[in-house]
This record gives sequence, structure tokens and C-alpha cells, in this order.
Amino acid sequence: MAGFVDRTVVDIDSRLEDLKTEMTKLQSARSALAGGGPGRLAKIESVNGERAGRRRARSSGRRNGTRGDQALALVREHPGITIPEMASSMGTEPNYLYRVMPHLVRDGKVKRDRQGWHATETE
Repeated sequence: MAGFVDRTVVDIDSRLEDLKTEMTKLQSARSALAGGGPGRLAKIESVNGERAGRRRARSSGRRNGTRGDQALALVREHPGITIPEMASSMGTEPNYLYRVMPHLVRDGKVKRDRQGWHATETE
């Protein structure tokens, strides 16, 4: 039992160090963005040293690009599919699809039925 407790404490300490590092990075990014002033894009250094740039503007007619198209195709092929199932099939994280799917709903391409997703009648 003592070995389990010791390992757990070490694991917690390790995770806390990771979180402190992440918090420092987030604070730096926030400072860089907040210090950019109105109308300016503050550029920040990413973890690997590359500079983060301006995101490409999306046209209002098409949202989510390829991932949205892939999600829509999966919904059509597998009515009732869940976001975790889509993410697994697409090789992406579920949290990304939680941002993509509302755009497809707004565009009238899919609807949610309990936990599963279905293509709309017009699709």
C-alpha cells in the first residue's frame, strides 16, 4: 500500500510541474496578445520556436473545410454516430469536433438526436 501511495504522490508532483509549465506558457501568450493593442495582431513564439501568425479568414459560405466535410460524410454513412466515434474514425480529438459540429447544425446540414448525429432531410 505504501508503494502505491508513494508512486501516486510522485505522479501528482510530476503532473503539477507539467501544469506549472503550461500555465507559464499560457500567461506569456495572454500577455503577448493583451499587449498587442487594439487592431494589432501580437505575434507570439510557440513551443517549438516558430512564430504564430494570423489565421486565414474563413468565407461565410464554407466553414470547417475538410474536417467539416469529413464529419458530414461520416454522419451520412453512419446515422446516429457519436462525436467520439467520428473522432476515432478521422484520427482527431473529440474536442475539435465539438467545435465543428455546431457549424454544420447552423448550416442546416446535420442535426443531433440525443447523443448521435444525423444528416438533415435536405442533405
